[in-house]
Amino acid sequence: MLNIAIDGPAGAGKSTIAKLLAKKYDITYLDTGAMYRGAAYHCILNGVSPNDTNGVERLLPNLDMDVVYEDGVQRVFVSKKDVTPYLRSLDMSIAASDVSKIPSVRVKLVEIQREIAYKRDCVLDGRDIGSYVLPEASIKFYLTAREKTRARRRYLEFLEKNVETTEEKVLRDMQARDKQDTTRDFAPLKVMPDAIVIDSTDLTIEDVIEIMSERIDAVISC
Repeated sequence: MLNIAIDGPAGAGKSTIAKLLAKKYDITYLDTGAMYRGAAYHCILNGVSPNDTNGVERLLPNLDMDVVYEDGVQRVFVSKKDVTPYLRSLDMSIAASDVSKIPSVRVKLVEIQREIAYKRDCVLDGRDIGSYVLPEASIKFYLTAREKTRARRRYLEFLEKNVETTEEKVLRDMQARDKQDTTRDFAPLKVMPDAIVIDSTDLTIEDVIEIMSERIDAVISC
């Protein structure tokens, strides 16, 4: 089974790269971040703050989440409702980081993610794929970039989606997200010893794909 893990901070380009690799190698792309956003959406919809550990844990038994693929695109369903269009706002990104700090939430979602990965070749991106979700992944990457570069990229993404914000706010929110992700007690963002680190600050998307493909091809040929 070919499982590719891509970890790294927000704005490093993980999702973009993961989708392109999935297409190139004709394997499944599993957007784990969208699943955490789905969990955060479930909490907010039920009037519970993603920071309220006790409140979130009370909701978990009723969290009915499914991941389906339509025309090659992943869609997240919560309580049989397609919530995909609501998951990419800036506020939902922060909420996802908050809810992901709760161990019981991560345990529940990781069960779903592992079940998918054990059944098919796939590429996953997130904060703890290589360290916790799939520690025995075929190949692990840690994709990063300088902080201001990542903030600029994320800001331009929001502009394309007509999301009203400022580059300064995006940078502040990203710094907060980075701190949360790297300091949480359970499965924090970190570079694994066997991960291949790629700094994409001065690289194009094509450059990153080429570097990763060389490594993946070497694994496949073994």
